[in-house]
Amino acid sequence: MSENTYFDMNRRSFLKSTAAAGALVLGTYFMGGAPRAMAGVLAKPAENAKRANLFIALRPDGMVEVTCHRSEMGQQIRTAIAQIVADEMEAAWDKVIVIQGKGDPKYGDQNTDGSRSIRFNMQRLREMGASVRHMMQHAAAKRWGVEPSTCVAEQHVVTHTSGKTLAYKDLIDDALTITPPEADKLKLKERKEWRYINTGMAHIDLQDIVTGKAIFAADVREPKALVAIIERPPVVGGKVKSFNADKAKAVNGVVDVIEIPAPKGAPQFQPKGGLAIIANNTWAAWQGRKALDVTWDDGANGDYNSANFKEQLLNTVNAPQALVREKGDALSVLEKASDKLVADYYVPHLAQAPMEPPCATAMYYKDRVDVWAATQNPQADMETVGAMVGMDKEKINVHVTMLGGAFGRKSKPDFSAEAAFLSMKTGKPIRVQWTREDDIQHGFYHAVSAQHVEAALDENGKIDAYLHRTAFSPIASTFQEGANAPFSFELDLGFTDNPILTPNMKLERGEAPAKARIGWMRSVSNIFHAFAVQSFINEAAHKAGKDSKDYLLEVIGPDRIIDVTDQKAEYQNYWGDKSVYPLDTGRLRNVIEKVSDMAGWGRKMPKGRGLGIAAHRSFLTYVATVVEVEVSDAGDLSVIKSWVAIDAGTVVNTDTVKNQTQGGSVYGITTAISDGITFDKGRVQQSNFHNYRVPRMSDSPLEVEVEVIESDAPPAGVGEPATPVYAPALCNAIFAACGKRIRQLPIGNQLKA
Repeated sequence: MSENTYFDMNRRSFLKSTAAAGALVLGTYFMGGAPRAMAGVLAKPAENAKRANLFIALRPDGMVEVTCHRSEMGQQIRTAIAQIVADEMEAAWDKVIVIQGKGDPKYGDQNTDGSRSIRFNMQRLREMGASVRHMMQHAAAKRWGVEPSTCVAEQHVVTHTSGKTLAYKDLIDDALTITPPEADKLKLKERKEWRYINTGMAHIDLQDIVTGKAIFAADVREPKALVAIIERPPVVGGKVKSFNADKAKAVNGVVDVIEIPAPKGAPQFQPKGGLAIIANNTWAAWQGRKALDVTWDDGANGDYNSANFKEQLLNTVNAPQALVREKGDALSVLEKASDKLVADYYVPHLAQAPMEPPCATAMYYKDRVDVWAATQNPQADMETVGAMVGMDKEKINVHVTMLGGAFGRKSKPDFSAEAAFLSMKTGKPIRVQWTREDDIQHGFYHAVSAQHVEAALDENGKIDAYLHRTAFSPIASTFQEGANAPFSFELDLGFTDNPILTPNMKLERGEAPAKARIGWMRSVSNIFHAFAVQSFINEAAHKAGKDSKDYLLEVIGPDRIIDVTDQKAEYQNYWGDKSVYPLDTGRLRNVIEKVSDMAGWGRKMPKGRGLGIAAHRSFLTYVATVVEVEVSDAGDLSVIKSWVAIDAGTVVNTDTVKNQTQGGSVYGITTAISDGITFDKGRVQQSNFHNYRVPRMSDSPLEVEVEVIESDAPPAGVGEPATPVYAPALCNAIFAACGKRIRQLPIGNQLKA
C-alpha cells in the first residue's frame, strides 16, 4: 500500500481493515461504469417498476417503491414518508422500499429546512397512498364482478366479503387502468384506523448506517475522479491578490491549482472564491494547500471585530429603533414606573457544525452536470450550479446522498457549485471535500444579536408595560447586497409573537450590517429571542418574589389566541394558515404544566442545585423544558437531567419525535456553552472543536425525558422547537442553583467570577 493510498483510505476501508471478526459487507457508490460493492447503497428504482403516481411505483414482485423527496440527515424523514404512504395504501411494511428523489421541481418544495417536511406533505402523501389502495380495491372488484364496497384492502391483499383474496402484485396492471377520484372525494382512513402513523417505528436506514453501508457524500467514488481542497479567502468579500503555486504543484499527487472567481453582489449561495488544489487523492490536496503561497485582498470586511461589533449592537438596542409592534403606551408607563426591570442580552455568532463537513462530487458534460451532494435542498443546488457554470438549471442533475447532520448549513450549496466549476475547468469528475476547519471558518453563520428588554411591574409584580428591542445581522444580507434590516419572517421567530399578556407593549428592531455570510441554523432567530424573553420573565419572577413557573403562567395569561394584527408587517406564522395554526396560549400553558409535573417542580433542592424552566412556541409547536443543574462552590457546572413536554400536533413517528426533541435539547446546550464564532480583522478565530465547543458527554444530562402530548391538531414542526428553550431554561436553573444571572452567552467562566 503506497503512502498516498493509505492516506486516502475511506471510512469503509478503515472499518473493513480493522474488523476483528466476522464478515462486514461494505458499500461504496461508484458513479461510472459497473457498480461494485453496492450493498447498502440508497435503493434505486427498478427498471420494471410501474409508476402509480408521483410518489409510488409498483414492482412486479409486489414491492412498493416510495419516493422520499426530502433529505435524510438523521431526522428519519425517509421512515416517516414511508409510514404515511404505506399506512394509507395498506402496504405491508416489509414490502416497502424507499427511493431517494433527485432534485426536481415536480415534487414541489424540497428544501428540508424549517421543520416543515411533514407539515407540508402529510396530506398529499396520505392521498397518494389512499389513491393506490382505491385502485387496488376497484381492480379486484372489477375482476370478480362485484361492488368495490364489498372489497377491503389490507396488508398488500384485497379481500372480498366471500373470503376470496388477491395480492397487490397480481392486480398491478388492472389497477393502473383505474382512475382514482379527486382528492376531495378520496376516502382517507380515520385516525383510529391508522396502522403506522402515530406509532414508534425503527429508522428504516438504521441497519445500513450502523453497519457502514449507508452512502454519504464522501462515499461517492468515481475511479477517475480527482479531489479538490480549496484555500478560500479568510474574509468575506476578499479575493486573491497574488499567489505562487509552485510549491503546491511540487507535492506528489497534486495535478493543478485553479482559481475560483470571487462572488458578485450579495453572497447568496455562491462560493467564496479562492484557490483549489486539484489532486489524485485527499492527502495530496491537503498537503498542496499547506504549501500554497497566497496573498489576500481582504476587501471591505477586513475590519470586522467581534468585540467592537458587540458594543455597536448593544448601543443600538439601547436607543429607540424602528417600530415592529405596539399596543397601549409602553414608553409612557415605563417612564412613570416606580418598579422597573431592565436587562440586555447577547448571543454571539454560532456555526451549524454538523459532524459531516460539506462535500460534493460533480461531473460536467457539455449538455448537463451531474452532482452527488449532501444537500438539504437539491433544487437550490440546481440553481446555484447552473448559475456557476452558465447552464440552465433543468440540465443540472442533483443526486442526494445521506447527510451526516446539517442543521441548515447544507441548504446553502456553495460546495456543489465549487465541484461543478472545477469539473468544468478540468474536464474530470471532481470531489470537493471540506475539512472541519473549512466548515468552521467559511460557513454561513447564525446571526450575532443583542436584545434590550424593559418592564414596568405593578404592585402585584405583574408586567404593566413591556419594551423589547432586537438587533442582529440579518439573513436578508445573504440575498440583498447591503441589507441591514431583517426580513419580517426573521422577526416573527420569537419576537413579534411574544406571548406576554400586558396592556402596553412596544417591540422595535434595529439595523446591523453583516460582515460575514449569515445563514439559518437550527431554530434560527428563535435562539436569541427566546433566550431574552424567557430569561427576562424569570428575572421578573424573582424581582416580584414569585415562583418562576407560576409567574411564567401568570404573564402568559389565560387560554386565548394571541392577536398579532397590531404589528407593522403581516405575521408569517411559519408559512402556516393562522386559522389552522393559531397562536394558542392554552397549548403553551399545557406543556408548562406537563413538564412541571414531570420534573417534580417545587421539590426541595439540595445546596448548589436548581431547576430552571422555559417555554416557547416555534415552528407551530409548543415546547416547555425544565433543566436541573448543580453548580459547585468553585463554579463548575453539571447538567443533571432535563425534561421536555412537546405538543407538535399530529405526529407520524412518536419515537422520532422523542429522538428529535432529545437531540434538539443537546443542540441547545451548544448555544449556551460554545465560545461562539468570533472575528478579528475579518477572520474567524475558531477552527475546530477544540475552540468551537460542542457538547461532550460530560456537558450533557444523563437523561432527557420527553413527553409527546397526544393531539389531533394538524402536524407541526419537530426538528427545531426543542433547541431555543434550552439555553434560557439552563441559565434560569443556574440562577436557582447559585444566584448568578447569565445574560450573555456563552456561559464560559461567568460562574467562576
